[in-house]
Order: sequence, then C-alpha cells, then structure tokens
Amino acid sequence: MDVTELVQKAVSLQGSRPSHGPGEVGKLVNQQSRQLWEQSGLKDIGAEKVARGLGWFSIGLGLAELLAPRAVARLCGGEGRHTGLIRLYGLREIAAGLMIFSQGRKPAAGVWARVAGDAVDLATLGAAFVHPSTNKVGVLFGTANVLAVTALDVMCAQELSREKGAMTEEGAIRFKRSITINKSPEDVYRFWHDFRNLPRFMLHLQSVTETGPGRTHWVTQAPGGGTVEWDSEITEDRENQLIAWRSVGGDVYNAGSVEFEPRPGGRGTIVRVDMQYYPPGGVAGTAVAMLFNQAPEQQALDDLRRLKQVIETGEIVRSDGSPEGTGQVSQRPAQPSGE
Repeated sequence: MDVTELVQKAVSLQGSRPSHGPGEVGKLVNQQSRQLWEQSGLKDIGAEKVARGLGWFSIGLGLAELLAPRAVARLCGGEGRHTGLIRLYGLREIAAGLMIFSQGRKPAAGVWARVAGDAVDLATLGAAFVHPSTNKVGVLFGTANVLAVTALDVMCAQELSREKGAMTEEGAIRFKRSITINKSPEDVYRFWHDFRNLPRFMLHLQSVTETGPGRTHWVTQAPGGGTVEWDSEITEDRENQLIAWRSVGGDVYNAGSVEFEPRPGGRGTIVRVDMQYYPPGGVAGTAVAMLFNQAPEQQALDDLRRLKQVIETGEIVRSDGSPEGTGQVSQRPAQPSGE
C-alpha cells in the first residue's frame, strides 16, 4: 500500500463505514499508518530527521507560492488567478516550517500544523475540481501530490507524538494533568463520585445523567454551538482512591482515570487525571486538537483549577467586571448577587 492509498483508506473508513465507532476507526488508520512507516524505511531514518526534511520542504514550497503564485496555480490546474490566496497559503507553509525548527528535537505541533494545512489544501483542490474552468488533469496531479505529502506528514506527526508520550500506541491522544487540593481524599472522591457535580466545574459540560449501575450519559458543548454526546461506564472504582471509565457509544471515544492521592502529613490531596481520546473528524480533528488551547488537555487543566476552587471555597471566584473570570481560568459569566 503506497501513501496515496493510505489516505484514501482513511477517508473510506471515516466516511463509508458507519458501523465502526470513533475509537475503532482511529485504531485502524493508526495501524495501517504504522505499517507503512516501517515498510517504507522511514522508521530507520527517524521521525526527527523526517520532520526537519518536512520543515525545509514547507519553507521551500511557501517561498514558491509567495514569489510565483501564478505558476503554482497553473501547475495545479488553475488559470493563474487567486494569487492572493496562494500567497497566503505560502505564508502558512513558511510559518509551519519555522515552527518545526523552533520546537527542538520533537516538533510534533509543527508537523501537526502541516497536517492542518494539508486539509485546507485538499479542500481547496476539491473546490477547484468542480469548477468548470479548471484543468482537471492538473487538479488531479496536484491532489495526488498533496495526498502523498499528507500521508507523510500524518505518519511523522504520529510518531513524534508517540515519542513525546502525547499519543498512545493505538493512535489515541493522551494527556495527564494533576492539581493539589486542600481537602482529604475522602472529600474529593465523594464530590467527584456524585457525577451531578461535574458540570459545576467542567466548563463545557452541560449534563451528566446516571442511566444505570456504573453507567452515565454525557452531553457537552461542541465548537460552533452544537453538542456532543456519549455513554460511559465505570471500569474500576476504588473508594477514596481511583475512578476509571471508558465510553461505550456516542460521538467521541474516550477513556481514562482520576486518582486521589493523599499528600504526606494529611496536607490535602493530589488529583491526577490520565485520559486518552480520539477526536471527532479523524486526522484533521487530531491536528486541530494538537494545535489549539481548546483541546481537551487544556480544558482538563482549567477544569481542575475550577474543581480546586469549588471544593476549597464552595464556589468559583468570578468577577462581574470580567465575565471570563480572573487569571488564566475561563469561567462562565458571573450572575448578579440578587440571583
């Protein structure tokens, strides 16, 4: 299987195989990606060297788009128009290349930025293909080349993320967060285990409803104003020590655990969250999740800060003059004192 077939397989799995859950699709695509990485000899080169090569390629392509946009447009089946858009894409490519070189030995975020850019390029070529004035052969030529580079970007980004511990062997995004709360493990465990309390400190969570022994239904806000829903089951529950879960259906696959570790001398509790998930949207969703602060790992850190406030003070500190709250933690808008 070559690189173009890999991307086509990923698309078919996400678009024409509804029987697969989000986690199963992610595992299948990841498995085939790793096989191609090893069979192509890229594993022997190493993800870091491949990333540096992609960085130089990104800068070179960006300069070409910036300095000769008409020639690039004609090469991809266009008529030499939309030079402003092509120059903008060139600046994006240069920025991605510089990002790779600025991140040290494992520039996973920089390579994921290239993946996000590849998704934009493919969408642009798709729109160009249906336009009556474009050269279809040229568009197909450009699409084949972008697909090949996309597959290389995805494989390299996944390998770098795995080496950094930000992705599991199965291809799920993984993160760990912790915070110290000045309450006993018993108090924190009891508060968390009453799942109705979770929307009090999880900003994007709308509701958690118990549907049976150890099973709950979750509804959370999605970007753009929609909602995302899934069912979850408790896989391990050690009183005052640990709660582990996994999703069993819905829009998002996720699994993880929250651990309540007593600090020495009875000086509070260390709350440790270990979570893994497959973002909606497949590879493009993973790229977005890796790049922006609204990814679940940043949300989890903010949620833990709010949890600390709720348990220690009984409320989340808010400012009427600043609806987003104070400090680095986003908050829901404050309510008038009369309410």
